[in-house]
Amino acid sequence: MLPRLIHIGSFYLPTYGVMLAIAYLTAIAVLRRKARREGLPEQKILDLSIYVLGAAILGAKLLLVIVDLRAGQPITLMGVLRSGGVFYGGLVCATAVGIWYMRRHHLPAWKIADMGAPAIALGEAIGRWGCFAAGCCWGKEWHGPWAVTFTDPFTAENVGTPLNQPLHPTQIYLSINAFLIFLALQWAYRRKNFDGEVFWLYVLLYAITRSILEIWRGDAVRGFLIPGVLSTSQFIGILAALFSLGMLFYLSRRPREVEA
Repeated sequence: MLPRLIHIGSFYLPTYGVMLAIAYLTAIAVLRRKARREGLPEQKILDLSIYVLGAAILGAKLLLVIVDLRAGQPITLMGVLRSGGVFYGGLVCATAVGIWYMRRHHLPAWKIADMGAPAIALGEAIGRWGCFAAGCCWGKEWHGPWAVTFTDPFTAENVGTPLNQPLHPTQIYLSINAFLIFLALQWAYRRKNFDGEVFWLYVLLYAITRSILEIWRGDAVRGFLIPGVLSTSQFIGILAALFSLGMLFYLSRRPREVEA
């Protein structure tokens, strides 16, 4: 669609990077606003956001490399730098670093996780439009009424997008899905019964809906555990859904005064 927002000679500004920056800044703003309402230290929340952001980028790219290695895909430094990576890798790594930071600074971990979950979902809803502009995460061939066709050779060079072929706009599906999850989490946040409920509800909703949306994905390079049947993301989604159900049950039974 528009992989390069600005293109002058050999210099170009990738639309994906711009959308990703907007997504991160929006997510941080949402988190800081909630922190202010909850009376939590804004500077520590901002520092936490920066740590989590770095971990998310690193984790997403690390899982991308692992998936590419399993699929036998060639790995180049520029290819890794240009790609956004695999979302689940970023989520797992960011969660681990976030827990470490909150324990170190004696912050209420599950309360902040609940505040951050809607921010993550909104950030993804924005960031997926960067995927759409770049042509990554494309869908299967489809000749339906809202099919999209990529024509810019740069997208094929950069991420391997099939050109001049109508496809499912899976990037838009993922964006709409993330925004609907954001609205559901905002509603749940105001009505939660225990700390940690909103975060694990997010993991559960994302795991289920992402696994369903994988049906229309066409980029085979994302990796399969069972070729053509079970993708890497679907497998992780099954584990994440089961684990989130277990955590929701555990936290709901825990005494209210105990903080993880």
